[in-house]
Amino acid sequence: MEPLSLPGPQSPSENSSSVPQKKYRVLVGVTGSVAALKLPLLISQLLEIPGLEVKVVTTERAKHFYNAQEIPVTLYSDVDEWQLWKGRSDPVLHIDLRRWADLMLVAPLDANTLAKLANGICDNLLTCVIRAWDLSKPLLFCPAMNTAMWEHPITAQQVEQLKGFGYTEIPCVVKKLVCGDEGRGAMAEVWTIVENVKRILAERVLPTQS
Repeated sequence: MEPLSLPGPQSPSENSSSVPQKKYRVLVGVTGSVAALKLPLLISQLLEIPGLEVKVVTTERAKHFYNAQEIPVTLYSDVDEWQLWKGRSDPVLHIDLRRWADLMLVAPLDANTLAKLANGICDNLLTCVIRAWDLSKPLLFCPAMNTAMWEHPITAQQVEQLKGFGYTEIPCVVKKLVCGDEGRGAMAEVWTIVENVKRILAERVLPTQS
């Protein structure tokens, strides 16, 4: 069966005819934390992994922190879900993305989306993909929020809830935050995230879907 080919509404730098078939497919979710500033660096380092194809699902608030023109892969957002589906026979984007990906990485995962995921809320494209996620496939999440938000008692409960679903936490770190506070809550360093992706890929025999 031929691999699923999804439309690329925001991928000016991606030419599907010149991109070779990749062995592994990683779907990156990005949410409205200031750590979304690191999305271009994260994507560039992921693309250095041999045999990796990457697509991105963004929340609307995350768009505030990065320039879409700096993302050299297909970038999906809420509007694409609704524009793609017009009738019963049309594809459902969050299901197509769920089928396409071998691994999902949510980086950063902000406090708001963390709470949504822990409670099963799926009110945008990203949370719908995750609600429909195939639990036999890896899902990695990288929390990122202000220290005061991180230290709220409900945060630990919600992180444990996600881990209970079988998701893998890449823990946040202690550093001086953009807001000026210093403490735990910053997203893990990009190199740490990429190394975790490499480790998961090495540990698992993922389907090639070819």
